[in-house]
Amino acid sequence: MKPKIVLVEDEAILRLDVKEMLEDAGYEVIGEAGDGEQAIELAHELDPDLVIMDIKMPKMNGVKASKIISQTRKIPILMLTAYSQKDFIEGAKEANVLGYLVKPISESNLIPAVEIALAQAKQMSRFEEEIDRRDRKLKARKRIERAKGILMKEKNLSEETAYEKMRKISMNKQISLERTAIAILKKYGDLDTSQYSEAKAPKQCN
Repeated sequence: MKPKIVLVEDEAILRLDVKEMLEDAGYEVIGEAGDGEQAIELAHELDPDLVIMDIKMPKMNGVKASKIISQTRKIPILMLTAYSQKDFIEGAKEANVLGYLVKPISESNLIPAVEIALAQAKQMSRFEEEIDRRDRKLKARKRIERAKGILMKEKNLSEETAYEKMRKISMNKQISLERTAIAILKKYGDLDTSQYSEAKAPKQCN
């Protein structure tokens, strides 16, 4: 599938030129805007793969719009600017800005910048998914250990016997060890519901 891009530039002629460059390179421009407020609306409505946005625009500048978009969407943003200013770069760090181009824009500098921004966004997404996966795995392990400890205490079982009991419950009910642990924690009032957002645990755990 073609990467989908929202293009935000208040100069209509420049916006048309950039759009043609992008489409000639195989990208799909799914939305266009002329100010920061429209950029926010389009980003939330269309959820593009990339937003290319000018920094200096009417109503709301690109940096402020980028910060607002980044509060609710992990959309990479490539900024266009007529200036190479330190204060702009510092402000862009606070948003999800992965690069910027100084005007005038040409195909030779636009397309590589777009490709790099998309590649960086994909890499960041994979990194965040891996962190999330490891976090879920660690929480599951902690729940299993806590549930095993409860069985050991409540039923006077050894560690090995408690673990085997949990495994047997999991196999009989065809559920994961974590869901068995959640059922045990819930039964004995030791479940932290603020961290419990997975599928419902089995109703009973004897």
